[in-house]
Amino acid sequence: MAYLLGIDIGTSGTKTLVCDHDGNVIATAMAEHDISSPRPGWSEQDPSQWWQATCDATLAVIDKAGIDGQSVTAVGLSGQMHGSVFVADDETPLRPALLWNDQRTGEQCAEIERKAGGRKALIEMVGNPALTGFTAPKILWVRQHEPEVYEKTKHILLPKDYIRYCMTGEYATEVGDASGTLLLDVKQRKWNDKLIGLLGIDKALLPTCYESHVVSGKLHAKAAAKLGLKQGTPVVGGSGDQPAGAVGNGIVTTGIVSATLGTSGVVFAHADEPTYDPQGRVHTMCSAVQGKWCVFGCMLSAGGSFQWFRNQLGQAEVAAAKQQGVDPYELLIAEAEKAPAGCEGLYFLPYLTGERCPHPDPNARGGWIGLTARHDRSAMIRSLIEGVTYGMADALTIMREMDIAVDTVRLSGGGAKSAFWRQLQADVYGRRVATINSDEGPAYGVAILAGVGTGVWQSVPEACNAIIRETESLTPDAERSKRYGAWHKQYQRLYGALKSEFEAIAAEGND
Repeated sequence: MAYLLGIDIGTSGTKTLVCDHDGNVIATAMAEHDISSPRPGWSEQDPSQWWQATCDATLAVIDKAGIDGQSVTAVGLSGQMHGSVFVADDETPLRPALLWNDQRTGEQCAEIERKAGGRKALIEMVGNPALTGFTAPKILWVRQHEPEVYEKTKHILLPKDYIRYCMTGEYATEVGDASGTLLLDVKQRKWNDKLIGLLGIDKALLPTCYESHVVSGKLHAKAAAKLGLKQGTPVVGGSGDQPAGAVGNGIVTTGIVSATLGTSGVVFAHADEPTYDPQGRVHTMCSAVQGKWCVFGCMLSAGGSFQWFRNQLGQAEVAAAKQQGVDPYELLIAEAEKAPAGCEGLYFLPYLTGERCPHPDPNARGGWIGLTARHDRSAMIRSLIEGVTYGMADALTIMREMDIAVDTVRLSGGGAKSAFWRQLQADVYGRRVATINSDEGPAYGVAILAGVGTGVWQSVPEACNAIIRETESLTPDAERSKRYGAWHKQYQRLYGALKSEFEAIAAEGND
């Protein structure tokens, strides 16, 4: 037998997946890594932990699958987008990586838009406005605040591309992940020399850019030994976690959209042509399908808000779940189901780490609005789940304004595991929702890309059509959907009413 390996360097851990050449998932494994927040709004990780986690999770998944690592014919890489790894000429990072949810670069974002000639001109150059999570402002921040690090830097890599270097010795990336640096001409699918020059960045710092299915290197002997794989195994370009997850969900044709609730929440649509939101509220990037594009919105604390509640206020469920041998989220959702829809006017704003879509605002803050003496813990949990779902629906609203077809929403991530949350999404989105036969997301997507790059399938759409199918379909309840539509509009008004207060509160927190 021959197998494909997918590796996804996520925020909380690295996931590995083995599937056969028919797309059947044989085994998965996970190795966790730490996140550091040296100051409010800052988010960093040690890239060397990613490499150790990659080695550990790869050895584990080969063992769980009961296969010989020599039978893995190709590897695909995915990872959290936008992170910046500064290296010289070896595997040792010069500083911790600045992550996708790091909010320190507001000043640098303003500088980029100014040098580009304004937000509209920047969107025309690279398809997106300057946002604090993107890579380019991180580069400028390090250059300004840590000149000794920048002076030593020879290469700037995205998270999965640092792992590629550890595996192959190649400095390479691909168009999907590179779209999130703010330095790629998304329409032409190549580095934007004009903007790079305006920002004074040496293009030699940037890796070679490939299409997502193209073989970008081969495992060298040292890495092969650590991973339990064969020297010379091809490693394809792969993609950032969002384009890769779209492949894993079969979002490779128009009309089918995905809603993925992980730490962040992402609504993702395929596009045959590059289509831009003139306000820059959603992102336009290169798809992992050759010659195609995608539009997606990312809210920063979707499942992350629920995780925060579990960790800080859900100790009772965590303890009970341990005794019962169940997931504490199951108990939290069961508690939420006791509250009425709409929670009698209680709203949760899920801006725990600032926000990106539809409000690119690092100063946004979370909280409950509308608490009364009638509200209990069940209402607080349900309103949190509803607030996160309203945030996801914001992106769908923008896509419809852009005339992007939204016929079916395929659900994945934590929100797809609960029957309650699946139906809630159908009601809030006002669209048919569906689940599919695999919920492995980015790791599965890049395993598919590895197969396309090595001839198992002729194209990404061919592969997805052959191996991905819907397993459950839910339609919105007409009456609830109408009521949720009104509640969603109220939720949307709250940010505007509080925006200036968020700015003042954030300034206090940074004193």
